[in-house]
Amino acid sequence: MGIKKEFPTLENVAITDIGAEGNALARVDNMVVFVPALIPGDIVDIKILRKRKNFLEGRAVKFHEYSPDRQQPECRHFGICGGCRWQHLPYNLQLAWKSKQIADSLTRIGKINSPVLESIIGSADIYNYRNKLEYSFSNRRWLTDEEIKSGNDIKRESALGFHIPGRFDKILDIEECRLQPEPSNLIRNEIKRFAIENRLDFFDLKNHSGFIRNIIIRNTLNGEIMVIVVFFEDDIDKRTKLLDFIAGRFSAITSLYYIINSKRNSSLIDQEPILYKGIGSLTEYMDGLQFRIGPKTFCQTNTRQGIELYRKVKEFAMLSGSEIVYDLYTGAGTIANYIADKAAKVIGIEYVAEAVEDAEINSKINNISNTAFFAGDMKDILSESFFAQNGAPDVIITDPPRAGMHSDVVKAILSANPSKIVYVSCNPATQARDLQMMLDFYSVTKVQPVDMFPHTLHVENIVLLEKIRYLKPT
Repeated sequence: MGIKKEFPTLENVAITDIGAEGNALARVDNMVVFVPALIPGDIVDIKILRKRKNFLEGRAVKFHEYSPDRQQPECRHFGICGGCRWQHLPYNLQLAWKSKQIADSLTRIGKINSPVLESIIGSADIYNYRNKLEYSFSNRRWLTDEEIKSGNDIKRESALGFHIPGRFDKILDIEECRLQPEPSNLIRNEIKRFAIENRLDFFDLKNHSGFIRNIIIRNTLNGEIMVIVVFFEDDIDKRTKLLDFIAGRFSAITSLYYIINSKRNSSLIDQEPILYKGIGSLTEYMDGLQFRIGPKTFCQTNTRQGIELYRKVKEFAMLSGSEIVYDLYTGAGTIANYIADKAAKVIGIEYVAEAVEDAEINSKINNISNTAFFAGDMKDILSESFFAQNGAPDVIITDPPRAGMHSDVVKAILSANPSKIVYVSCNPATQARDLQMMLDFYSVTKVQPVDMFPHTLHVENIVLLEKIRYLKPT
């Protein structure tokens, strides 16, 4: 067995920037060093943990000086839970670094010279802003460094919480989360208490055994609540006992579902949610429209900021009422229905068939008649025959997942030759990559960052591309 290589400790290192994955960045002897949980202005000793080809990774082992910008995190789990890595950074500086991240991606990856960004739209709520959280059960909770170093005899009792970053089989027990409004914490803690008292087996993530696996809590701005309990094994008596407790303890719950997921992975896309009590869906309201939220519906998880995002998309599209608009990756048709009053026709395309069903329902409940939705692979649907049958798009709105668009989808967009493209992205790097492929035919004329997730490195970005008239795709 080989001896693990020991790397040196770098002393008195000044943190100067924030880089990949939200980690702090320093430069030592022309080598970039990435360190989590620090901010520019900190001066620390860094224990190097890994040496990569072009950079080092380490962790702070001693502080010599704290950044004057550093603030006290509000969450008791900060630094262990990977959910809110920037709580120690004041919110105005979080927004500044997110804007810089977008500008860097557009310049470095997209090859867009000196992009001018609109002022980032910050979130009015920087805590309790999420409308959906998922927690995982584990029969062996993660022990913190402090617990291990204490030398005390600590039992690895059951946990209900979040995955430790990079450790699929390790769950940090969460006592309080500041991301979702109450009664989210109360529901989670009461379910955990009841499960322990009644000896319901928590899931074993390594051996794939146990009874109870996950809970998902969804909420709306007007206070509706959905709880989804995911079981690994189906024991009718135990399942009924737990679900009856939840329904009785929390009369405010609008929809109570359960899912039996006995697969090795936790994905629920192919699983059937079963309504146990209440009504089948929640209703969210956005600028006079209502949207159905089912157990597997995708929607923006910061509703108030989602409204700001849709308003800006509508503004960028500059619709007069005569345009055919294509909404790619339409999901539950939120953007498609939101802009429909300003378009002649909106075509929504989405890979997930169940999402298309939600989109059609959302049009129906809002009495919107000028939308049509199609399910399938984007690169296969966008064809000359499809354009001929449904009309060529004057404007394309695209909001792909983090991986961005397949190159064939980009080619199909170019062949459609719309006058404008509004590109919404949750990943500035893949967005910049895709934009670079379109710059021969389109010019980036507006860039609008929107912060959906305070205290995290994540940021949404909207880019308006306008046709360069004298160029034609070949």
